[in-house]
Amino acid sequence: MKKLIFRNIFKDITYFFLITSLALTLIVWVIQAVNYLDFVSEDGHSFKVYFMYSLLSLPKIFNKLILFVFFISVFFTISKYEENNEILIFWTYGIKKTEFLNKIIKFSFLYFALSIILSVFLVPKTQDIAKSFIRDSNIEYLPSLIKSQHFNDAASNLTIFVEEKTSKGLIKNIFIKDSHKDGSQIISAKEGLLAKKNDSFYLILYNGNIINLNKKNTNVIKFEKSEFNLSKYETKSTIFPKIQETDSSRLLECLNSFRTTNQGYERGLFRCNESSIDAVFKEIYKRLILPFYIILAAFVGGCLVIKSKTQINFSKFKSIIFLLGFILIIFSEGSINFLNYFSLNKSFIVIIPFVLITFVYLTILINKKI
Repeated sequence: MKKLIFRNIFKDITYFFLITSLALTLIVWVIQAVNYLDFVSEDGHSFKVYFMYSLLSLPKIFNKLILFVFFISVFFTISKYEENNEILIFWTYGIKKTEFLNKIIKFSFLYFALSIILSVFLVPKTQDIAKSFIRDSNIEYLPSLIKSQHFNDAASNLTIFVEEKTSKGLIKNIFIKDSHKDGSQIISAKEGLLAKKNDSFYLILYNGNIINLNKKNTNVIKFEKSEFNLSKYETKSTIFPKIQETDSSRLLECLNSFRTTNQGYERGLFRCNESSIDAVFKEIYKRLILPFYIILAAFVGGCLVIKSKTQINFSKFKSIIFLLGFILIIFSEGSINFLNYFSLNKSFIVIIPFVLITFVYLTILINKKI
């Protein structure tokens, strides 16, 4: 019978968690997706790139909400059981409050495992795949960004200005600056048209000049007609993989290498050195240590059973538990800002959740009755 009643409350917590997490994830995703519209409106990427990049951010959003939503789920489910007197069923069948707390904490290990899987494996992988769409994008919508009286610099090393763009597609008084490491090229033309050939976009320019500027000399070329390939330019969006998009095993390898030899290394686009080790350390902390706060959140939320609604100041006690839960969540996220690989307090911050979990279990074991 004990298994049945515990199974029922765990089911209610899970239902609340799934519904709340789904709703909040979708709300945050929609808000974030609106911000990502810059990929199309300013950076010239296709809607396919925008959609896939936005869609692949869902695991990251969901993982960020797990701690908060799980605490809310435990708190409100137990609160509902208390208000409906359903919590009395547990005490009627001889279940001690310490046993109840112990079961809630053990149940939280499922959500802890879920968070570990997401943060260590799924989120970095999906973020890397999302960035690959940016890396492979040929900024298909760049031509549509060319507007009258507007400097367009969506592509790297390229600036385009047009004085007028007619409804028939004719472009007048065009200015183009193409910058590169060996010099730059300035092109001006009286008229032009946008054209597409072999999946590439071109500006067909008429009656203009090409000024080639470099360190050695400058020359001017006049032309009646010239074609300028827009598709060869890359996006200005960041295409290098960030620490958040790097595989967890590589981050651990970097940390271990730097710890043992005090020297880093470079492998492809990934750089493990003194300037990046702090970010690597923080990312490992987020992936491997922060999920432990889920266990602590379960204990804080479960502490609602210490008092019943018939006792004096129950509402005040309930508010305190809720406040403690929020403080725990804020502290877990804020602790990242106090981390520094070269700081002496880094070890103390890292072991805080383990010390608190140990304290919680010792409290449960020592106190046979609450």
